[in-house]
Amino acid sequence: MNAILLTIILVPIVEIYLFIEIGAKIGALYTISLIFLTAIVGVYYARYEGFNTLKSGMSQILRNELPMYEIISGAALAFAALLLIIPGFATDFLGFLMIFPPTRKIIFSGFSKKYSKGKKLNENFIEGESEDIDETK
Repeated sequence: MNAILLTIILVPIVEIYLFIEIGAKIGALYTISLIFLTAIVGVYYARYEGFNTLKSGMSQILRNELPMYEIISGAALAFAALLLIIPGFATDFLGFLMIFPPTRKIIFSGFSKKYSKGKKLNENFIEGESEDIDETK
């Protein structure tokens, strides 16, 4: 079975199960309030972390370094914000894991090991001079 199809089927099943279990323990109104609260807090914190990542990436560009971790981190923050907007406790948990910088570094350390932070942007350029040749003579 395709992994995407399996995810599309399993995520709602897990979320519905968690809604039922948590709703039975704390009540329906508190469950709904908790879902809205995690979405609001998560999106605001994702925005805050996104601005920090953007600021860090811009400072690395100014130092002529490749901001590879910041690029991956920005994409992860956008995905985490999407997970937090989707109603559910499992998606909120994954979203919060991806938003916090220490866990984000652990999750995405494999991607950034390939690209060192000190790698210069223009190390593959060859400088030279060119001259236009007029072929009509």
